[in-house]
Amino acid sequence: MLEAKTLAYRYGKQCSWLFDDLDLQIAPGEIVGMSGPSGRGKSTLAKVLAGYLPPGRGSVMIGGRPLQGSGHCPVQLLFQHPELAVNPRWKVGKILQEGEEPTADLCKDLGLEPAWFDRYPHELSGGELQRICLARALSSGTRYLLCDEMTSMLDALTQAHIWQIILDIARSRRLGLLVISHDTTLITRLCSRNISYFGDTVNH
Repeated sequence: MLEAKTLAYRYGKQCSWLFDDLDLQIAPGEIVGMSGPSGRGKSTLAKVLAGYLPPGRGSVMIGGRPLQGSGHCPVQLLFQHPELAVNPRWKVGKILQEGEEPTADLCKDLGLEPAWFDRYPHELSGGELQRICLARALSSGTRYLLCDEMTSMLDALTQAHIWQIILDIARSRRLGLLVISHDTTLITRLCSRNISYFGDTVNH
């Protein structure tokens, strides 16, 4: 179980809390949607859950233990803009080496082309680069994927293909998913339950 307990975050001591006393649970294999107004902190919440930002108060737990600050994080975050999640000076092959090298089967499932590995991120399309980020995130130690508007910038066909890959892998490995999106149709199709998020509370 991925759990956030009485979680709070603000960007500075003089700022108001972006969210406060927030509780959230995602079970292994569960697909949870999160929708809500823009600018209320959904992306910030995802960064706290994935360990990118330390909570101001509260804790993030996996299996009853605090999320570790070192080593491979079992909670992986996929961003809306994949070019912001990679080092633009590194070739794709080196980017993939940051994590566990993807298996041949995973590369095949994601449609990764060997020729991409010798290219820089700007030489790939948004859909191609998002697949690279997904391959990097799906190491054997990953237990949860947080998908923050990860396909909203892609065309409909590419979106459908990437989501089908994610769902197939999630089912086979019992990964928990948090799908953050303004697309309520997408959330309805993918998710077993939806959380309405308003910055300081979540309504289940």
